[in-house]
Amino acid sequence: MEEKISFQSDGLKLAGIVNTPEDLRPGERRPAFVVLHGFGGNKDGQGQTVVAKQFTQWGYVTLRIDFRGCGESEGEHGRIICLDQVADTRNAITYLATRPEVDPNRIALVGSSFGAAVAVFTGGADQRVAAVISCGGWGNGERKFRGQHPTPEAWARFTNMLEEGKRHRERTGKSLMVPRYDIVPIPERLRRNMSAGSIMEFPAETAQSMNDFRADDQVGNISPRPLLLLHSANDSVTPTYESIEMFKRAGQPAELHLLSDVDHFTFNEENPRLTRIVSEWLARYFPVQK
Repeated sequence: MEEKISFQSDGLKLAGIVNTPEDLRPGERRPAFVVLHGFGGNKDGQGQTVVAKQFTQWGYVTLRIDFRGCGESEGEHGRIICLDQVADTRNAITYLATRPEVDPNRIALVGSSFGAAVAVFTGGADQRVAAVISCGGWGNGERKFRGQHPTPEAWARFTNMLEEGKRHRERTGKSLMVPRYDIVPIPERLRRNMSAGSIMEFPAETAQSMNDFRADDQVGNISPRPLLLLHSANDSVTPTYESIEMFKRAGQPAELHLLSDVDHFTFNEENPRLTRIVSEWLARYFPVQK
């Protein structure tokens, strides 16, 4: 029950895939999730397909999308500017609300890593979002980057890159292109978890946009709608304290779960404990049937 779709976002055609439950009855409307991918990834990454499959089995409609500039979507390749991805998410909600099998008042967000930060920000900024699940996300871009570039030398290299990006654009009118691991370091052992077709080079403006992005500023606005924060207790990519800090700023009902037996690409691992946590949380706060 899978359908390739497209929808408009700021004049760009974005690609998506809708999955509908097998037991959906004619005329029935179900709650739905927009599934948001990580930094420079796409809708076909393992984590996104695992989430869509599992949530559809549980009875939800899912829409996994390619952000603009990623995957099969239109837009300048690799130009990731966080508020643009928030706009893409809001437009995905608008599209889902028109689907006959979707309850327009029960559309939720689930995101991984970069997509988790976008999910939290959008959930706070857009009252149409019925619930948010964030996995390995972050609330403050600069704080996150300080954890990802922890030594004085590494932080100097990162901030110098941001400054050189500004100077390069002023001089040439063009973007300075930067390797992805200079922005977000990922240990070699984890790189196999990245989506096939992941973008490997970005304009320096992307790093600046992420540095300036503050899901922390919106997370408290999600309440009284439910929020679930998931994170590896020993995350090798996004510092674990990012979800802890968001949890401190969240209103109720909110839950934070730290898992010691997974790493950053948490959904990829199809961890049974994680699956149980999400299933029980959905049953309590966002069940298929009201």
